[in-house]
Amino acid sequence: MSTNASIKAEIAGHVGTNYSAWRIGITADWATRKKEWKDAGHNVDYWHCWQADSSADAKDIESHFIEKELKGGTGGQLSRDTVYVYIF
Repeated sequence: MSTNASIKAEIAGHVGTNYSAWRIGITADWATRKKEWKDAGHNVDYWHCWQADSSADAKDIESHFIEKELKGGTGGQLSRDTVYVYIF
């Protein structure tokens, strides 16, 4: 698992300043979610995923980057087991 701060730093490193070119989300099952995005016609070649320490951290990270204009919306596939943050 990665900390809130380390995940934010890694995402910032991947995204740079081109926020609107990326999408962010959270899920309990990253492999299924990746397949769903691919099956919906999205390019997931640049998929990156991190396991957060908690669902609260995952939601915080998602909100942080949505405020910076990454595509996405709060909500996603939420459950008490939600621990993965992904970008693509």
